[in-house]
Amino acid sequence: MRSVAWGSTGSSVPNVVAGMMRIPEKSDEEIRELYTAAREAGIDFFDHADLYGFNHPGGGYHLCEQRFADALGLSPSEREGIVLQTKTGIVSDPWGYDHSYDHIVASAERSLAALKTDYLDVLLLHRPDALVEPEEVARAFDHLESSGKVRSFGVSNHTPRQIDLLKTAVTQPIVANQVQLSITHSTLVAQGLSANMADVDDAITRDGGGLVEYARIQGITLQAWSPFQASFGTGVFLGSPEYPELNAEIDRLAAKYGVDPMAIAVAWITRHPAGIQVVLGTTTPARVTAAAEGSDLPLTRGEWYSLIRAAGHNVP
Repeated sequence: MRSVAWGSTGSSVPNVVAGMMRIPEKSDEEIRELYTAAREAGIDFFDHADLYGFNHPGGGYHLCEQRFADALGLSPSEREGIVLQTKTGIVSDPWGYDHSYDHIVASAERSLAALKTDYLDVLLLHRPDALVEPEEVARAFDHLESSGKVRSFGVSNHTPRQIDLLKTAVTQPIVANQVQLSITHSTLVAQGLSANMADVDDAITRDGGGLVEYARIQGITLQAWSPFQASFGTGVFLGSPEYPELNAEIDRLAAKYGVDPMAIAVAWITRHPAGIQVVLGTTTPARVTAAAEGSDLPLTRGEWYSLIRAAGHNVP
């Protein structure tokens, strides 16, 4: 498992993360098998959110965190050996966002209780709050850090300017920005290839401009969620008849390297010099193992470009 820089902290983290969003329906034994498969693949970084499980029958906020902790019953030493990341800020009723001091602190404390831990390694703001007051966020981060409850902070789905706004008051480093990225849903990188080209859809700026480049300049680790999803709210592109050229190229490279096609999809992201972490959402242990093989797969420049071109993006 290849490591990447963890923000500007000087430490490193694995470039593949195990996402826990879909575990509510799993038994304790199945959760333990998933955890074991991740650890055996070299993954010691686990992604949660207070929201995960809120719409599960009989469930609610923090359900996935609680299921994870209850199923694993981690000893203190094993807890110290993993990274627990969670997110906050999405409110379900009525749907919206809340980055106030009270909400951030209360949610973090409930996550600590659900995960049965004394501290969170990472707390992310899940989506931008249009009504955010940076001073409120800063006060929450200061309290959580000084009390030892959260060790590092980041954001999710934020644009460069939204991060800059937070940094007018927040003093802690923004270590991560979790964003949607896959070979097909790759406007974050495709836009730069088509910059200044008229009548080309890829030339449209959708991320506030240069999000990937901004992260590299500022020392922020990008985390790619839904790495196999075709687009927002759609199915996966792997094996989809809607992407025959892409799947033919993925299958060709999978055969060349002797890996599962999922590993090629992961490798396309991890090949980028920004040092991006791939957040896996699968709850099937075998798929975690197969996908993790893309962690340090040495795709060539030509192979990387062949994949984004086969996905239908403009490579002028």
